[in-house]
Amino acid sequence: MLLRPSQVRGAGIRGPRESFLSRVRYTELAKEETMLKTASTLLTLACLAAATLGAASVYDYTLNSIDGKPTSLSEFKGKVVLLVNVASRCGYTPQYTGLEALYEKNKDRGFVIVGVPANNFMSQEPGTNEEIKTFCKSKYDVKFPIMSKLSVKGSDKTPLYQYLTSTEQNPKTGGEIKWNFTKFLIGRDGQILARFEPAVTPEDPTLTSAVNAALEK
Repeated sequence: MLLRPSQVRGAGIRGPRESFLSRVRYTELAKEETMLKTASTLLTLACLAAATLGAASVYDYTLNSIDGKPTSLSEFKGKVVLLVNVASRCGYTPQYTGLEALYEKNKDRGFVIVGVPANNFMSQEPGTNEEIKTFCKSKYDVKFPIMSKLSVKGSDKTPLYQYLTSTEQNPKTGGEIKWNFTKFLIGRDGQILARFEPAVTPEDPTLTSAVNAALEK
Protein backbone atom coordinates (compact mmCIF):
# COMPACT_ATOMS: atom_id res chain seq x y z
CA MET A 1 0.00 0.00 0.00
CA LEU A 2 1.31 3.47 -0.90
CA LEU A 3 1.41 6.10 1.84
CA ARG A 4 0.44 9.71 1.29
CA PRO A 5 2.97 12.38 2.45
CA SER A 6 0.73 13.29 5.38
CA GLN A 7 0.69 9.64 6.44
CA VAL A 8 4.46 9.44 6.19
CA ARG A 9 4.84 12.47 8.48
CA GLY A 10 2.25 11.07 10.82
CA ALA A 11 4.13 7.80 10.99
CA GLY A 12 7.23 9.62 12.29
CA ILE A 13 9.21 9.20 9.07
CA ARG A 14 10.79 12.43 7.82
CA GLY A 15 10.98 13.27 4.16
CA PRO A 16 13.92 15.14 2.61
CA ARG A 17 12.30 18.56 3.16
CA GLU A 18 11.56 17.91 6.83
CA SER A 19 15.08 16.60 7.45
CA PHE A 20 16.56 19.67 5.79
CA LEU A 21 14.42 22.02 7.87
CA SER A 22 15.38 20.18 11.03
CA ARG A 23 19.06 20.54 10.21
CA VAL A 24 18.62 24.24 9.51
CA ARG A 25 16.74 24.74 12.79
CA TYR A 26 19.41 22.80 14.71
CA THR A 27 22.13 24.96 13.16
CA GLU A 28 20.22 28.12 14.09
CA LEU A 29 19.81 26.96 17.69
CA ALA A 30 23.49 26.08 17.91
CA LYS A 31 24.43 29.53 16.61
CA GLU A 32 22.09 31.19 19.12
CA GLU A 33 23.62 29.18 21.97
CA THR A 34 27.15 30.15 20.87
CA MET A 35 26.15 33.82 20.62
CA LEU A 36 24.63 33.74 24.10
CA LYS A 37 27.77 32.15 25.56
CA THR A 38 29.95 34.70 23.80
CA ALA A 39 27.78 37.56 25.04
CA SER A 40 27.92 36.21 28.59
CA THR A 41 31.73 35.93 28.42
CA LEU A 42 32.08 39.45 27.02
CA LEU A 43 29.78 40.81 29.73
CA THR A 44 31.88 39.15 32.43
CA LEU A 45 35.09 40.54 30.94
CA ALA A 46 33.51 43.97 30.62
CA CYS A 47 32.48 43.91 34.27
CA LEU A 48 36.01 42.96 35.32
CA ALA A 49 37.47 45.67 33.13
CA ALA A 50 35.03 48.23 34.51
CA ALA A 51 35.93 47.23 38.06
CA THR A 52 39.62 47.54 37.27
CA LEU A 53 39.35 50.83 35.41
CA GLY A 54 37.14 52.22 38.16
CA ALA A 55 39.70 51.47 40.87
CA ALA A 56 41.38 54.47 42.44
CA SER A 57 44.02 52.59 44.45
CA VAL A 58 44.95 49.17 45.82
CA TYR A 59 42.56 49.90 48.69
CA ASP A 60 39.69 49.03 46.33
CA TYR A 61 40.67 45.36 46.30
CA THR A 62 40.09 42.45 48.65
CA LEU A 63 42.15 39.26 48.89
CA ASN A 64 41.71 36.20 51.05
CA SER A 65 44.21 35.65 53.83
CA ILE A 66 46.17 32.39 53.90
CA ASP A 67 43.44 31.13 56.26
CA GLY A 68 40.69 32.06 53.81
CA LYS A 69 39.45 35.21 55.55
CA PRO A 70 38.50 38.10 53.20
CA THR A 71 41.02 40.88 53.75
CA SER A 72 40.42 44.30 52.25
CA LEU A 73 43.66 46.04 51.41
CA SER A 74 42.05 49.17 52.85
CA GLU A 75 42.99 47.64 56.22
CA PHE A 76 46.53 48.81 55.41
CA LYS A 77 45.44 52.39 54.72
CA GLY A 78 48.00 54.85 56.04
CA LYS A 79 50.82 52.30 55.84
CA VAL A 80 53.56 51.76 53.27
CA VAL A 81 52.99 48.37 51.65
CA LEU A 82 55.30 46.11 49.68
CA LEU A 83 53.28 43.64 47.60
CA VAL A 84 55.26 40.57 46.52
CA ASN A 85 54.13 37.56 44.49
CA VAL A 86 55.92 34.72 46.28
CA ALA A 87 56.65 31.05 45.60
CA SER A 88 58.10 28.22 47.70
CA ARG A 89 60.19 26.44 45.06
CA CYS A 90 61.82 29.30 43.23
CA GLY A 91 65.45 30.33 42.99
CA TYR A 92 64.36 33.60 44.60
CA THR A 93 62.59 31.90 47.52
CA PRO A 94 65.49 32.71 49.92
CA GLN A 95 64.41 36.35 49.55
CA TYR A 96 61.91 35.50 52.29
CA THR A 97 64.78 35.99 54.75
CA GLY A 98 65.48 39.52 53.55
CA LEU A 99 61.80 40.37 53.30
CA GLU A 100 61.18 39.29 56.89
CA ALA A 101 64.20 41.32 58.06
CA LEU A 102 62.96 44.38 56.15
CA TYR A 103 59.52 43.97 57.71
CA GLU A 104 60.83 43.58 61.26
CA LYS A 105 63.08 46.60 60.88
CA ASN A 106 60.34 48.95 59.65
CA LYS A 107 56.99 47.60 60.89
CA ASP A 108 56.87 50.06 63.80
CA ARG A 109 57.22 52.90 61.31
CA GLY A 110 54.04 51.86 59.51
CA PHE A 111 55.49 49.39 57.01
CA VAL A 112 53.97 46.06 56.01
CA ILE A 113 54.81 43.39 53.45
CA VAL A 114 51.99 41.41 51.86
CA GLY A 115 53.00 38.09 50.33
CA VAL A 116 50.85 36.83 47.48
CA PRO A 117 51.52 33.16 46.59
CA ALA A 118 51.12 32.37 42.89
CA ASN A 119 51.76 29.25 40.85
CA ASN A 120 52.06 30.96 37.46
CA PHE A 121 55.75 30.37 36.83
CA MET A 122 57.03 26.82 36.28
CA SER A 123 54.50 25.59 38.88
CA GLN A 124 56.83 26.76 41.65
CA GLU A 125 54.01 27.24 44.18
CA PRO A 126 52.14 23.92 43.88
CA GLY A 127 51.07 23.47 47.51
CA THR A 128 47.80 24.16 49.28
CA ASN A 129 47.35 27.31 51.35
CA GLU A 130 47.94 25.28 54.49
CA GLU A 131 51.18 23.87 53.07
CA ILE A 132 52.33 27.34 52.04
CA LYS A 133 51.57 28.69 55.51
CA THR A 134 53.51 25.85 57.16
CA PHE A 135 56.46 26.32 54.80
CA CYS A 136 56.71 30.07 55.40
CA LYS A 137 56.59 29.63 59.17
CA SER A 138 58.86 26.61 59.54
CA LYS A 139 61.48 27.56 56.95
CA TYR A 140 61.66 31.35 57.24
CA ASP A 141 59.59 32.24 60.34
CA VAL A 142 57.58 34.69 58.24
CA LYS A 143 55.45 37.06 60.34
CA PHE A 144 54.21 39.45 57.68
CA PRO A 145 50.77 38.73 56.14
CA ILE A 146 50.53 35.99 53.51
CA MET A 147 47.43 35.79 51.33
CA SER A 148 45.73 32.78 49.75
CA LYS A 149 47.20 31.51 46.50
CA LEU A 150 45.95 33.28 43.38
CA SER A 151 46.92 34.03 39.79
CA VAL A 152 49.00 37.06 38.80
CA LYS A 153 49.13 36.37 35.07
CA GLY A 154 46.97 34.98 32.28
CA SER A 155 43.23 34.74 31.69
CA ASP A 156 42.52 34.05 35.37
CA LYS A 157 44.62 36.95 36.65
CA THR A 158 43.12 38.28 39.89
CA PRO A 159 41.60 41.81 39.67
CA LEU A 160 44.28 43.32 41.94
CA TYR A 161 46.99 42.24 39.50
CA GLN A 162 44.93 43.39 36.54
CA TYR A 163 45.13 46.81 38.16
CA LEU A 164 48.81 46.59 39.12
CA THR A 165 49.88 45.51 35.63
CA SER A 166 47.59 47.85 33.68
CA THR A 167 49.71 50.06 31.44
CA GLU A 168 46.74 52.41 30.99
CA GLN A 169 46.25 53.12 34.67
CA ASN A 170 49.87 52.68 35.71
CA PRO A 171 52.08 53.49 32.71
CA LYS A 172 55.25 53.76 34.82
CA THR A 173 54.89 50.46 36.68
CA GLY A 174 52.46 48.44 34.55
CA GLY A 175 53.28 45.45 32.37
CA GLU A 176 52.99 41.70 32.80
CA ILE A 177 54.57 40.02 35.80
CA LYS A 178 57.70 38.28 34.51
CA TRP A 179 58.51 35.99 37.45
CA ASN A 180 58.09 35.29 41.14
CA PHE A 181 59.11 37.94 43.70
CA THR A 182 58.14 40.99 41.66
CA LYS A 183 57.64 43.80 44.16
CA PHE A 184 55.26 46.76 44.14
CA LEU A 185 55.83 49.57 46.63
CA ILE A 186 52.57 51.22 47.66
CA GLY A 187 52.43 54.60 49.40
CA ARG A 188 50.34 55.52 52.42
CA ASP A 189 47.61 56.78 50.07
CA GLY A 190 47.31 53.43 48.25
CA GLN A 191 49.09 54.63 45.10
CA ILE A 192 51.87 52.67 43.40
CA LEU A 193 55.23 54.33 44.01
CA ALA A 194 57.62 51.89 42.37
CA ARG A 195 58.05 48.43 40.93
CA PHE A 196 61.07 46.20 41.50
CA GLU A 197 61.77 43.15 39.37
CA PRO A 198 62.56 39.75 40.97
CA ALA A 199 66.35 40.10 40.90
CA VAL A 200 66.15 43.20 43.11
CA THR A 201 66.67 41.78 46.59
CA PRO A 202 65.13 43.15 49.79
CA GLU A 203 68.61 44.37 50.79
CA ASP A 204 69.17 46.27 47.54
CA PRO A 205 69.80 49.99 48.26
CA THR A 206 67.38 51.04 45.51
CA LEU A 207 64.57 49.21 47.29
CA THR A 208 65.48 50.11 50.87
CA SER A 209 65.95 53.78 50.02
CA ALA A 210 62.56 53.83 48.29
CA VAL A 211 60.95 52.24 51.36
CA ASN A 212 62.60 54.79 53.65
CA ALA A 213 61.55 57.69 51.46
CA ALA A 214 57.95 56.47 51.46
CA LEU A 215 57.95 56.03 55.24
CA GLU A 216 59.21 59.57 55.76
CA LYS A 217 56.26 61.08 53.92
